[in-house]
Amino acid sequence: MEPLVLYRVIYGTSNPTAFQKSLLTVKPATLHHHRRHRVRFCDYPAIIPTAPAANSSVRGAYVRGLTDGDIFRLDVFEGGEYERRKVKIRVLEKEGDEVTGEGNVEGEEVEVETYVWIAGQEDLEPREWDFGEFRREKMGRWVDVRKEYDDVDKAVAAQGNDPTRGRGASGDITEKLNQK
Repeated sequence: MEPLVLYRVIYGTSNPTAFQKSLLTVKPATLHHHRRHRVRFCDYPAIIPTAPAANSSVRGAYVRGLTDGDIFRLDVFEGGEYERRKVKIRVLEKEGDEVTGEGNVEGEEVEVETYVWIAGQEDLEPREWDFGEFRREKMGRWVDVRKEYDDVDKAVAAQGNDPTRGRGASGDITEKLNQK
């Protein structure tokens, strides 16, 4: 998960205090035997397991320091489309190319929990989700909490075309998290 989105989910802001940031350790990691797909009409990805012969992997973040409260908020944020599952990742000692993974140097293997897509293959596009595209074109919907976009976000959601499915900065899932 993009750290700015993670901060917004667990702290209610994409710009937490230095103390809040110090509570977490975020390192790059690789999850083998999984693939990240685009979810149809959405900004966010779905991670699904693949056969070992597929030689696929997902680059992500290894986050340490999450509290039970943080995990509760992440569970609410991810919703019923995902299931939290134990998996083994490789922490990256050196980051290579973000897209191809060329130059990555993998370190220790760690058992962690991640959110795996369970909502059905019919909602997935065959192509892989593009993290760079998300950062460039879509992340503002997820971390920008300026109220000037509230009306636009609500109108888009009312038409049934909300690419965040309520998870964006002004979405109904975010509003529920802010009430808890």
